[in-house]
Amino acid sequence: MDPLDPPSSPHSHEERDIRPPHRARDRGRSGFLIALSSALLAAAATTTALWLAGAFDREVVRITELVEVREVVREEAPVPVEATTTSVLTEPLSPSAETTTVATVETTVPVFAPADLVAVVASQAIPSIVTVQSLDEESVRDGSGSGVVISSDGFVITNHHVIDGAHTLKVIMSDGLSYPAELIGSDPLMDIAVLKVEAGDLPYIRFGSMEGLRTGEPAIAVGNPLGLDGGPSVTAGVISAFDRSLVTNPLTGASLYGLLQTDAPITRGSSGGALLDVHGRLLGITTAIGLSDVGAEGLGFAVPISLVKGIVDDLMSEGEVRHAFLGVRGSSAFSELEDGVESPLGVEISLLEESAIGDAGAEDGDVIVALDGVAVRSMPQLVSRLRSYRADDPITVTLQRGEETLDIDLTLDRFPS
Repeated sequence: MDPLDPPSSPHSHEERDIRPPHRARDRGRSGFLIALSSALLAAAATTTALWLAGAFDREVVRITELVEVREVVREEAPVPVEATTTSVLTEPLSPSAETTTVATVETTVPVFAPADLVAVVASQAIPSIVTVQSLDEESVRDGSGSGVVISSDGFVITNHHVIDGAHTLKVIMSDGLSYPAELIGSDPLMDIAVLKVEAGDLPYIRFGSMEGLRTGEPAIAVGNPLGLDGGPSVTAGVISAFDRSLVTNPLTGASLYGLLQTDAPITRGSSGGALLDVHGRLLGITTAIGLSDVGAEGLGFAVPISLVKGIVDDLMSEGEVRHAFLGVRGSSAFSELEDGVESPLGVEISLLEESAIGDAGAEDGDVIVALDGVAVRSMPQLVSRLRSYRADDPITVTLQRGEETLDIDLTLDRFPS
């Protein structure tokens, strides 16, 4: 009992309830503050645990656009890391003034909001995806595929097999406008072609990069399946694998090397379309799908941008691609470890009659283990690495000959047509 309280009486409880109401308010305020502090401590502990687990180690997409701003609302409360945030960058306004001005709005879209992400990338990319029609001598359509506008003045990338054998070509934009197209150049070895339409101020897709790209990262495919009306279609998935090789003609053994694999659905007619990263930048040109006796298997393939860049530059500047040639046949070689375990070693070679590496001192049975210091572990990997070189480029090839390791410097020949 509080020593200042009077002795108990039949009315003492009632008097205490009525006389000091501020004490009840204090107790309620204290209880509220304790509860709030407990909630904040729990939230902080949860956030710390998520941060330590890497939940916030995510990449974000930043999109900048011009908007009309009529009011600026200042918010003092901090914004959570994982939330979508919008900041308006403009001159300060007086509190009572309503002003119309053009400001830069930077919107942060978390990668872990897939629905929003795909929608944003699609809205940016669709105007730059075209239908490519091949026409016969009577101007009758005999095939169609997709294409990607890569410059505002009308350069378009598509697949070689989309335009192969065409008498004339037509490019149809996403808004329905149709243009005759000129073939600038085509590369059957990597299934890439470049077209040109006479148009200006076209929306286009910028090149991305393979640097730092990992298996499992989001991938968005945009193309024109089956030449359907209504504009491009969008599908989403992930990067499934790198450095895939694919036989494109079982009769001739023709193959594509160094491909990106994705599970983003790619259908007939989407060949030549875009495979995009989360920033809407070009990761590759879709070129093939995997089929079995039961149909599509969720295997789509694209020529990676690391190879597309060089091919497009060559086609635009010279009209052809001068692919490199070592002059060898090869098979994957293995070294034996303890307990019979085998480890990939490189590519065991046999020299062809015309052989740049043979002229430089290589011998049958040598094993190629690196090109310019980059390890090579299989024949498909060797071919894929060579696709990034051109005829007359200098190169250092590292060989394993018995117990000896040799570096051979040579100039690459041109791949025979």
